[in-house]
Amino acid sequence: MTGTIVNTCTILAGCVIGSIFKKGIKEEHQKALYTAMGLAATGLGINAIVQNMPNSRYPVLFIVSLALGSLFGTWLNIDGQFQKLTEKLSVGQLSKGLSTGILLFCIGTLSILGPVQSALYGDHTYLFTNATLDFVTSMVLASTYGIGMILTAGVLFCWQGIIYVIAMLLGNFMTPDMMTELSVVGGFLIASSGLSILNIKDCRTMNMLPSLVIPVLFCRVMDIFC
Repeated sequence: MTGTIVNTCTILAGCVIGSIFKKGIKEEHQKALYTAMGLAATGLGINAIVQNMPNSRYPVLFIVSLALGSLFGTWLNIDGQFQKLTEKLSVGQLSKGLSTGILLFCIGTLSILGPVQSALYGDHTYLFTNATLDFVTSMVLASTYGIGMILTAGVLFCWQGIIYVIAMLLGNFMTPDMMTELSVVGGFLIASSGLSILNIKDCRTMNMLPSLVIPVLFCRVMDIFC
């Protein structure tokens, strides 16, 4: 879990630095960093799509996955329920900061596929890249919402740790085709997060999370019956 530990430590460091220099980071500088992170997230999402889509055996699967997953997530109101939960557990503006931080740190191709790559192939590239992005993001968030943002590090560690353990237990269950299709859908989700950060479109990425399950189920069914 080297990559996850590094990712967690960068968030801790970012939160501490951001809270110390809370008054030293001007609003325009914060906006500039947010814009940079939004562009980076969008670019990483597009890169994941471009790299994996040519290798996809089911070219329309990502469309079906995004459509059905978004409908199901909206029906469950995952985003709304998450907001209510953070409001109950937090006070004031910290609630907004925690929900934003957890979404940015945990949702996306890098944070979801990173532990899988680490567990199955010993490749920490995704997680090290994610750690760099999270360091800047956590610093900005902590400068706005305070040292309480350090709680997001624990959430990230548990999130990635669970994915890591599941990937280790599943072993050969995660086939190359499954990883490819999952990466395409995940690329769209991280790109949508970037658009939200840039205030171009609030895609409610949290409601789109079920989209990640559909490629896994579909590829598993195809492996069994084909």
